[in-house]
Amino acid sequence: MNKTGFDHQRYIEEQSKYILERVNNYDKLYLEFGGKLIGDFHAKRVLPGFDENAKIKLLYKLREKVEIVICVYAGDIERNKMRGDYGITYDMDVLRLIDDLREYELLVNSVVITRYDDQPSTNVFINKLERRGIKVYKHRKTKGYPTDVDTIVSDEGYGENPYIETTMPIVVVTAPGPGSGKLATCLSQLYHEYRCGQSAGYSKFETFPVWNVPLKHPLNIAYEAATVDLKDVNMIDSFHFDAYNEVAVNYNRDIESFPVLKRIIEKITGEESVYKSPTDMGVNRVGFGIVDDEAVREASKQEIIRRYFHTICDYKKGYADKETSERIKLIMDELNLKESDRKVVEPARVYSAKLKENACKAEVCSVTSIELCDGEILTGRSSLLMDATAAATLNAIKHLANISDSLHLISPVVLEPIIGLKRDKFGSKNTALNCEEILIALSISAATNPTAQAAMEKLSELRGCQAHSTTILNTNDEQTFRKLGIEVTSDPEYPTENLFYNF
Repeated sequence: MNKTGFDHQRYIEEQSKYILERVNNYDKLYLEFGGKLIGDFHAKRVLPGFDENAKIKLLYKLREKVEIVICVYAGDIERNKMRGDYGITYDMDVLRLIDDLREYELLVNSVVITRYDDQPSTNVFINKLERRGIKVYKHRKTKGYPTDVDTIVSDEGYGENPYIETTMPIVVVTAPGPGSGKLATCLSQLYHEYRCGQSAGYSKFETFPVWNVPLKHPLNIAYEAATVDLKDVNMIDSFHFDAYNEVAVNYNRDIESFPVLKRIIEKITGEESVYKSPTDMGVNRVGFGIVDDEAVREASKQEIIRRYFHTICDYKKGYADKETSERIKLIMDELNLKESDRKVVEPARVYSAKLKENACKAEVCSVTSIELCDGEILTGRSSLLMDATAAATLNAIKHLANISDSLHLISPVVLEPIIGLKRDKFGSKNTALNCEEILIALSISAATNPTAQAAMEKLSELRGCQAHSTTILNTNDEQTFRKLGIEVTSDPEYPTENLFYNF
């Protein structure tokens, strides 16, 4: 499970050098950062050995030359778009991002609200930022975009946007997720810089797809799975091949927009663009950090299966459309992947089927399995006392601590008041304890019970483990597993027939 396929240190050194070389060509470089600046768990999963905070550590290394501009699309704020790996909305992720950047001693210049149109929820968010001393800029939809270059590069187009005053030679433009207006913000700044007589450049730092890895490599196909809702498709960069007779991989949106983007940059600068292809615009060197291709291939296949489960569950919840769920299935078929290729899936399903054969009520037949780093797979079932994730977690840490399965770690003296609180004071329809509640109870028991303390100390060993549930997890259990570092998937089935009271 933990076979290393990526050299983090080699990557940091190569990437830092390449960015600085690009900066030397300009007075100021606007660097569009795609993907996650902090907590890039997708990259960590598909590139075993990759540090999920590699990008922020890279910027920390360059911090004397860097300042950050954060973009967020007003429409994403209005519809409460979620960042899946943290379970928080995009506006909250902006706040989290600012705090994290400050911890790394990086200068946060401002937040840009893109495609702003006086939306009510967005105005509340702007007030929240400004009253905490954060500069906010509002960029409305660019007139003439994307085809009328003469209007775009004019006082009616980019000229309508307020100029963001920056001081550092590298301005990193980042966002909570895709479609946040990073590119438009970079180009708007370029327009204003050249109007002021400054030499400025634009480059893109996008980790995926990896341009110097084959088109149909599982690593690049995993990117398609990760962006299945955006309908991104990896393609050979024809512009790059025509210019250099070299095969490079890019994705459809960048390739399709390149001719217009090139014309916009040439209109702004008044000279021929140095970029011959969308790949030229990138500064990504992640492909040079791969040291074990087979390990990366296997990790990428597992990520595709994981994305598949998340997508079909999102379809069941109503968050994804039928086309998206069908497309993720096609991606699975392309690599001949099956649900059971995720080793933790079948043990949960087999145990669940066995429970149902024994006339178990549907409500208590949820099963969660956890695959430990040594390959051992433990299961847990839901009951009147606790849900399946809690049971599986207890069984896993008991196994790691060599504690007998028959031994109870938590005293009824601790459990009963919690159940009574949920039932009598909170009026909960389901008194079974979730994973977080069970772990809190375990921590209380650990104060007086050395065996419980021994089990508690094994929780850190669950980080990086895989899990699967036969039913869709509730938000609390998803977040608890996320905090523990457990990668969990679910079958697209609810634990009960209830529409609101699903536990």
